[in-house]
Amino acid sequence: MSAPVPTRVHYHKRDRELELGYADGSSYRLAIELLRVYSPSAEVQGHHPSEAVLQTGKRHVGLLDVTQAGRYALKLHFDDGHDSGLYTWDYLYELATEQEARWADYLARLAQAGASREPSTIQIHQV
Repeated sequence: MSAPVPTRVHYHKRDRELELGYADGSSYRLAIELLRVYSPSAEVQGHHPSEAVLQTGKRHVGLLDVTQAGRYALKLHFDDGHDSGLYTWDYLYELATEQEARWADYLARLAQAGASREPSTIQIHQV
């Protein structure tokens, strides 16, 4: 069974959330960080689950643009330069309905890797 197709898509820039509204009145708000770290792109997911790349430092990522790809997906253009991967209606609905579990899994994987959601900063010392 296919997931429902959103009737409304709205980017809440200040909150860094993408809202998906459906004909039945339901709506979901997805953190842009969650969408970025679960990008369906091969760059993030690899070509096999064992090739997935843990995304770090994405806490403050936002969107530059959202475009529709045919009748089946959205293309998200992130402000960190990432814009590959199509978010199908099925995948977006899966992320929306599983976001608590996905978020917990992401945080656990970060902790296991000793990594952070915070962007890395480079301190430059001038002589």
